Amino acid sequence: MALQFGTVLGVTLLLFALVIYLATQETRRRDFTQSLFRRTLVVGHAYAAGQNEHGDAGSEVAYRNYLRQLYRTLPAELGRVYDARNQLVFREGQGLARAAPPAWLAEVRRAGQAVLEPETNFHETVGLLYRDARLGPLVVVASSVDEDSRRQLRELRQLLALGLLGAVAVLGAGSWFFAGQALHPLRRMVREVDGITATDLSKRLTQADGSTDEIGRLAQRFNRLLDRLQAAFAGQRTFVRDASHELRTPLTALIGELEVALLQAERPPVEYRRVLQSTLDSARQLNSLTNGLLQIARASDDPSQVPMAPVPLDEVLLLAHEQLLHRYPNSRIDLELADADDPETYVVRGNEALLLAAVLNVLDNACKFSAPTGGAVKVALSRHRTRLTLAVADEGPGLSPADLAQVFVPFFRAATTRGVPGHGIGLPLAARIMALHGGTVRLESEPGYGTRVWLDWPI
Repeated sequence: MALQFGTVLGVTLLLFALVIYLATQETRRRDFTQSLFRRTLVVGHAYAAGQNEHGDAGSEVAYRNYLRQLYRTLPAELGRVYDARNQLVFREGQGLARAAPPAWLAEVRRAGQAVLEPETNFHETVGLLYRDARLGPLVVVASSVDEDSRRQLRELRQLLALGLLGAVAVLGAGSWFFAGQALHPLRRMVREVDGITATDLSKRLTQADGSTDEIGRLAQRFNRLLDRLQAAFAGQRTFVRDASHELRTPLTALIGELEVALLQAERPPVEYRRVLQSTLDSARQLNSLTNGLLQIARASDDPSQVPMAPVPLDEVLLLAHEQLLHRYPNSRIDLELADADDPETYVVRGNEALLLAAVLNVLDNACKFSAPTGGAVKVALSRHRTRLTLAVADEGPGLSPADLAQVFVPFFRAATTRGVPGHGIGLPLAARIMALHGGTVRLESEPGYGTRVWLDWPI
């Protein structure tokens, strides 16, 4: 991180320094060119004035001295004047100069001014058309070396180079320091994660107060993940403990009946039939419990692994109703199912076998708890704007608020239902199946007034 930040900032500063240097160089070159054009204008004025007053020797000497003083102001300055026939009529200054090309002199006369030699190694030559009423159009040529720019740009290069090196050094050290500071919470998180094991999921990552940066959000999400894992592990341990207890009950009864039957060598046929009937009941109870556990495991699978297809809920409800009449022939189940013009009215996307299991479990509970009182079970399937709802109401003993809060815990059984056969997995299974299909299960109950259950599917 430090190398990347340092490289990016170093390249940025280098580009910035190059822009500054090139912009300064271009500005000074442009200013130097303008200063040369101004010099040509001065030379033209001075030459014209000298020619108009050259009648006496004193004026000519004064004119020459003035020009010598003028050309001492710029290093290696050279001035020349060409008449209308492109003849050199005046030359003053230091150094040698090539004759101006006639084509270039014609360009100066046409455009008014032109550059003969763009600045090369800080040397430049320019020409200006100077008009005089008596002498005619004159071309004044000036050339010089920009020593000031050469010196100042050299100093600017040195300053930018030193500043760039110093900035890169400071940036490197700062990047190293701040990268270490930025990664410090990650190193702390690694140490804390190493201390979290499957046997101790109570530890959490340290979060700074008010931290809303990416690392703070990562720690927050990781802690939420640990909360879910801890809840899942606790639920798994509870499930295994309760399932073991429930499986042990019929197995104990089965083993006990068989051991008692084997204590005596001979027994009446009636006693053997009783033992066989008791063991058969225990085996059926064990089979029912095992099937329930398998269904819960299947309902807890990844939704993407469960085959889904359009399922008509009205047909599922009628099938569940038919099966329940075989189980509870004396129960009264009132179905309320409105006729639908559209065959897709009660269709949802899901797994038909799981949906049938959910509906059967809810209706089975209602029939079991209503049977002792002879009450009716009312079932209604309706369609709303955003959902399909299956409402089931029984006339059983009802549930207290404390029991109602735990009805979705596997193997939980309320005190008022202990005398009714069951294992406490019907509603938890229905809730998991509904969650698998994006639906919900809602309950309302009062002791002595029965229980109402709603299964909701999104449309």
